[in-house]
Amino acid sequence: MKNLFYLLLALFICQNSIMGQVKRDPRAIGMANAYTTIADGFFAVGYNPAMIAYQQDKPFMLQVIGFDLGFAGNFLSLQNLNSLSGDTLYALGENPRNPNDDSKDKLFRQFEDAGGLAFSQDLHFPLPIINYSSGNMAFTSNLVWMSNLVFPIGILELLFYGNGKRPEMDMKLDVEVFGINEVGFTFAVPYDNFALGLTAKYLQGLFYFGVDPDSSVANLVTSDYYFYGSGKYLLRFGVGGSGFGLDLGLVTKEYNGFRAGVSLINALGTIEWNKQGMMKDLVAGADAVIGTDDDLFNPASFLGFPAINEAQAIAYEYTIDSVNAAGLSNPNIFNSEPFKAVSNTDADGNPKEFKTRYPAIFRAGVSYTTELFILSSDLWTGFRNQLYAHAGWRWSAGFEFLKFPNIPLRLGFAYGGPTYKELGLGFGYHTGPMIFDFGFGFKNGVWIHSMQGLNLSLQLTITSFKGRSSSKKPEDSSEGPAPLPIEENDNQEINQSSDESLSG
Repeated sequence: MKNLFYLLLALFICQNSIMGQVKRDPRAIGMANAYTTIADGFFAVGYNPAMIAYQQDKPFMLQVIGFDLGFAGNFLSLQNLNSLSGDTLYALGENPRNPNDDSKDKLFRQFEDAGGLAFSQDLHFPLPIINYSSGNMAFTSNLVWMSNLVFPIGILELLFYGNGKRPEMDMKLDVEVFGINEVGFTFAVPYDNFALGLTAKYLQGLFYFGVDPDSSVANLVTSDYYFYGSGKYLLRFGVGGSGFGLDLGLVTKEYNGFRAGVSLINALGTIEWNKQGMMKDLVAGADAVIGTDDDLFNPASFLGFPAINEAQAIAYEYTIDSVNAAGLSNPNIFNSEPFKAVSNTDADGNPKEFKTRYPAIFRAGVSYTTELFILSSDLWTGFRNQLYAHAGWRWSAGFEFLKFPNIPLRLGFAYGGPTYKELGLGFGYHTGPMIFDFGFGFKNGVWIHSMQGLNLSLQLTITSFKGRSSSKKPEDSSEGPAPLPIEENDNQEINQSSDESLSG
């Protein structure tokens, strides 16, 4: 088990060099993303664009600076690593003292559900001064860096059960890293009892690196006495891309403090890479061709691979030839070719333009608001296991304490999804036009020793000198008696003036 400890630690350190992004802000972190019906200003973008409709009676909001960082895994924590150090895991029936001990099987099933040992990281940097909302409209821009890394489930099978018990093991590696600049315009229309909102986004691709799942295959065949296998990976690179995304939202009017809403984030969202554009022209230099000496940088060589142009990809192949006890010392049992550039063109000989799907998320939420506190609850899911999205339902609840208007305190808890459970903590400091917020989240754990990742977010925003809370909500026209017709009002005023004159 000590070997397992060192292996997992090494894999974790290796992955930390990759970073990525998920759309969120400090208030959302502190309330565990229970945010669909309480997001304020341009922070509604990415959660529910319909919330912008109820901002038109509030002052403008302008973000000065913001920063959001997070990473998460499906196993590594101080608690789990300490439990493995010096201990022994057993499959069902292996422990002579306790035949019902299946600790090894439970741990392996946890990895199997995620497709292997999984990690994801994210970095979100909103461009200063550009994120702005006023009335029922908002304009936002964010630099996004996303990543997802899943080590092959076959490595874990071999590590847990050895050879002979798994005839053929899947050794495919899942890696995807890309950076984009997301520019969005949000518009919402209020109706009598609800509001509809829409965010149209332009996705400017900066770079992409990933393993092509359709062109990559790797396996390991084992028996009681030997094992063999082979693998081929095709690594795709992209510089310069573009695409469009669409967010849709609906939210009800607030009734006695209650509000409900639903949204579909990235209902349409794809990025097409290796297209001619500003980013590609910048990287390619004066000759407008990637892979030459005048490149600003080469995406492949920047990561330690051979330099390539837009019509090439990186290929890697290996073979393991009948390894057994007698041949373990033979240096020729493992043969691999060095990373090499291969052609990656279409039938016409042009650079292959490939697409990546921007993961979609469906959200539904409800909230209750008073002058003293806000309670909010959300239920959401993705449609595929990719980057920040997960094809499984996740529930969250958030609480914001408003007893001290200048220092709101936040607490949230989420359950389900890829990180299983999450605890969020946060606070804000609001004075005059300045709004500072901080949020911290424990991924897949509620304590420092048990968390398997974290979210850290902070931002500084300015608004009018009267503050965001200075604007009063418009009175609900459904409350109180309906106003009298003009003719009746005029008659009452005439009668009243007549009575006064008579009494005089």
